[in-house]
Amino acid sequence: MKLLISRRLPDSVMEAATACFDVTCRKVTTPMDHAECVAALRDFDIILPTLGDAFRAPAFAEASQPRAKLLANFGVGYNHIDVAAARAAGLAVTNTPGAVTDATADIAMTLILMTARRAGEGERMVRAGQWEGWHPTQMLGMHVSGRTVCIIGMGRIGQAIARRCHFGFGCKIVYANRSPKSVDFPATQMDFPAALAAADIVVLATPGGADTRHLMGAAQFAAMQPHAILVNISRGDVVNETALIAALQAGHIGGAGLDVYEFEPAVPPELTALENVTLLPHLGTAALDVREDMGRMALENCIAFAEGRALPNPV
Repeated sequence: MKLLISRRLPDSVMEAATACFDVTCRKVTTPMDHAECVAALRDFDIILPTLGDAFRAPAFAEASQPRAKLLANFGVGYNHIDVAAARAAGLAVTNTPGAVTDATADIAMTLILMTARRAGEGERMVRAGQWEGWHPTQMLGMHVSGRTVCIIGMGRIGQAIARRCHFGFGCKIVYANRSPKSVDFPATQMDFPAALAAADIVVLATPGGADTRHLMGAAQFAAMQPHAILVNISRGDVVNETALIAALQAGHIGGAGLDVYEFEPAVPPELTALENVTLLPHLGTAALDVREDMGRMALENCIAFAEGRALPNPV
């Protein structure tokens, strides 16, 4: 079968893929645009897409009776794929849950600690040669231990973050979730505004998509405490960046730690100008062994499809 890999994966995954399929891999690292998606749907049996590849309803409509029968997404998030349109066109869709959980939770903790303790600001000071030595009131940040952490979206990743905060830092956990959730550690489910108001740290771990676009806007930032920080490791458009910038500039919230952006990879200059914001280049799963695990999981879905077996990770 002919397999298209939209962006090069780690060498071990590429080698495994070429052992099983007639593989074509794009030579660029940018997302597939509409025209590329249409051509891929017409020319390949299986497509292994990833973040940003534009498999929207118009692509399936234009492809018309596509040759492709599987989109084996590389990543747990698949809001770049119109799953309903894919199914209507005869394609199954899979993703890579589980493989990304711990790595993404670790990045959330990185952002929490860096933002609360002003680590990015401090490193910039040292690199610029502006540090004049230790003194008792220099760069006082927020102590994370014992704080109240609000998790928005208590799925696998949200729970992994909550466990790290509770067991590692003695934090009180509150959370908001679209449906009732039972967890195996101390945590209190609250409605969305109450959870935001209770927290020193708010972490977004919800899926992307139309249902969660601009989940955090002006009203939600107004509900947060003035010293509280926001951390986003979900999808960029879960946050209204214009409202976030306004809240930060006005001092309505204390800071933000972001690994994703509304118009990624564009980052507004108003954000880069703020010292109380930690900005990472979408590092959530950026560890070799994690990306290898993700690739192998995506490939397992491809192989199962080719062999006529049940797909391990359908969405």
